[in-house]
Amino acid sequence: MCALGAMVAILGACTAPPPQPTPSASTPRPSRSATPSPTPEATPTPTTDPGGDAGAGPGAGGGTGGGGGSSYPWHHDIPSTTFWVGEIFDPGASDGSQEISTYDSDWLSSYGGCDGVVAGGGCRTEARTAANDYFPSSMTPRENPFYLDLPYDDVNDATGFAQRDAVIPWASQQPYAAHRGDQGFSYLKNRWVQLVREGRTCYGQIQDAGPGQYHDAAYAFGGDDARPANTRYGGAGLDVSPALTGCLGYPELDGDSARVDWRFVEASEVPAGPWTRIITTSGVR
Repeated sequence: MCALGAMVAILGACTAPPPQPTPSASTPRPSRSATPSPTPEATPTPTTDPGGDAGAGPGAGGGTGGGGGSSYPWHHDIPSTTFWVGEIFDPGASDGSQEISTYDSDWLSSYGGCDGVVAGGGCRTEARTAANDYFPSSMTPRENPFYLDLPYDDVNDATGFAQRDAVIPWASQQPYAAHRGDQGFSYLKNRWVQLVREGRTCYGQIQDAGPGQYHDAAYAFGGDDARPANTRYGGAGLDVSPALTGCLGYPELDGDSARVDWRFVEASEVPAGPWTRIITTSGVR
């Protein structure tokens, strides 16, 4: 969901849920393109450090906990939509391609190819099942297929980068504190998120920014369950990957009707599961 123009800077536990019924084939959705707002929002008060795995760097391995001890705040009943590596939903939009991410100028190659099925000259999503750990059926990913984005770009968005040390709760921890002022290092890439929908709990790693907003700190890091600033795509506050779509039992392969609860968790709080088969550790590139 990243803005294509921003990438110029880069270039220079739950037990896995049971199998789900196969949803209908994906259909094109309206463009989710957006120009990041030039007006900074109010700076939220950072949440209390949960104290779990404070020294873990981005992509640190999952532990044996269940996310239950985390003190990061929950975000409840958040509209969400879907995206996948290799998707091009609007070739004319500045952020209409998922062949790149805000943190990876060649996300498609880094991931290992289309996170779905190549058909009709494009990359289409597909239904995922527990029988295959919600992994793609036609390719072997090089990175964690359980990925998502949140509307805060702490590298390429000028406001997001400028405010990140004040608003991101773990900014004072290592290794993040050692990278203060380093635009080549993200405080968000590879961080873990716990997601819950209708009794299902799954985990994913942040790999992009969006939808529609790129420095929505009040929503992403605030402790008062603020609503997303984004008003498009059903007011979505995050995009989730096909693996998470299947794991959470979304009613559509490519829609914007599903709502989820989510919160940040430390790597040590992530239980073993299909989301820990491959853990993404790469930095900004």
